[in-house]
Amino acid sequence: MSNDLPTAFPIKRGRVHEAQGPGALSFAAIAAGFADGEALWCQESWRSEQLNPQGLRCFADPDRVLLAKAQDQTELLAIAEETLRDGAVSLVIMELSKPLNLTAGRRLQLAAKTGRSTGLCLIAEGAGSSAAETRWHCQPTFDTQDWTGHRWSLIKNKSGILGAWYVRWDWAARRLRVVSSASE
Repeated sequence: MSNDLPTAFPIKRGRVHEAQGPGALSFAAIAAGFADGEALWCQESWRSEQLNPQGLRCFADPDRVLLAKAQDQTELLAIAEETLRDGAVSLVIMELSKPLNLTAGRRLQLAAKTGRSTGLCLIAEGAGSSAAETRWHCQPTFDTQDWTGHRWSLIKNKSGILGAWYVRWDWAARRLRVVSSASE
């Protein structure tokens, strides 16, 4: 395990990243809290589980989280691409139902670079795009005292370092803490 999480998170601005695993929604919520502006959370309207920004209150200001509902993934990607290119929000979170092809992934990267916005795709395990800057596997750790523990593994990184960190949300300080693996 590495202690250099601050070099990898918050995720790099002007690029598109991926998160997978059962803790990916928590990763996205914390990323929204770290964003230096508003975040746009994009979902397909047919999904039975829909985001309520009030549920993010522990991690991010719900007034800074905007929701976009799309009919399908094609429309979702169009919304995300235009928003990333515009740069009006600092983070665009996309809940994807299908893997991205290289062309779609590359278009998102170019849009993020142009708008200096950050993209985060929430993907199914094994559905990553080769265009992603980083890919994170997010796994909750279980503790009867605190449900905020996670193991975040950086499994792809175009900038070099890979690693895994045990993290917990500090309720009092409202920030992320790296926890030693021995304490887990």
